[in-house]
Amino acid sequence: MKQKSNRRDWIKSTAAASLTVASGAVVVGSALPSATAQTLRRSPDSDAPRVRYCFNTATLRGRKLPIKELVDLVSAAGYDGIEVWIDELDRYTGDGGDLSDLKKYIADKGLKVESAIAFANWLAADDAVAVKEVEKAKRDMQKVSDIGGVCIAAPPAGQNDTSISDWGLAAKRLSALAAAGKQVGVQPQLEVWGFSKSIGNISSALHLASMSDSDDFGILLDVYHLYKGGSPFEALRLVAGSCMKLFHINDYPAEPERSSIGDKDRVFPGDGVAPLDMILSTMFANGFQGVLSLELFNPEYWKQDPMWVVQTGLAKTKAAVERCS
Repeated sequence: MKQKSNRRDWIKSTAAASLTVASGAVVVGSALPSATAQTLRRSPDSDAPRVRYCFNTATLRGRKLPIKELVDLVSAAGYDGIEVWIDELDRYTGDGGDLSDLKKYIADKGLKVESAIAFANWLAADDAVAVKEVEKAKRDMQKVSDIGGVCIAAPPAGQNDTSISDWGLAAKRLSALAAAGKQVGVQPQLEVWGFSKSIGNISSALHLASMSDSDDFGILLDVYHLYKGGSPFEALRLVAGSCMKLFHINDYPAEPERSSIGDKDRVFPGDGVAPLDMILSTMFANGFQGVLSLELFNPEYWKQDPMWVVQTGLAKTKAAVERCS
């Protein structure tokens, strides 16, 4: 039987909780019953975790490497998949490349295109702007489909300085984006950006998700963005694992403080102060069996040998998962 919608999963997972969206706070009414994290994380016939390891190309973005070179590095390091950026695909086709050829190249390297990063302003309040931006998003989704991908990030791009005043309208925007994705077979993942006034924490994402009448989207969270936006990591209990196709894995240092920390300060998993054991254990206990995608923007890593970066990132991500055993 086909699994029920993301929206219904969210509603079910939050049935025992009270969300105070206006303040960004999350008040948990009761703990969610679940099996142990280890039971859900392990497959029945293997000791391997039910998660896949992915490399988000932002982690080497400053090197401006061609997409095929990035694919070679990620494959050689032993990842399961890759998360690309739309502008990388545009540069590839702009130089005469064909996306169908790239699809075959990626598959031949043993990788899956787990998702892509794009920045359409689909949440715009103005109707004409929103329609135009959803069409832009649809074109981006088609590019992802052309290389074999089935997901795309849907952050609140263009709305970082604007709080949502009409949640009903915002829900219609999300539904329209999801409908566009369904047409091309690529599912948008509602992404929390911690610095955004619109979708900056778990509570706002869940509120918007619960108001949409669509079944065709997921939710995308990120260690750094949860911290930056002030979401208590305990609130991850409210998000059913089946709703998260991907999770952006990273870490952050003790300094600079939350108010001034930026994307550039992200570090490898385990090299910072994020409570990764608790974060991952909570996700696994809620049934997460998706993709852990390493996403960093640290310019110090861009100075290092690219193969060292991809290999170190995978080793440290796997170590963080193993600590939850």
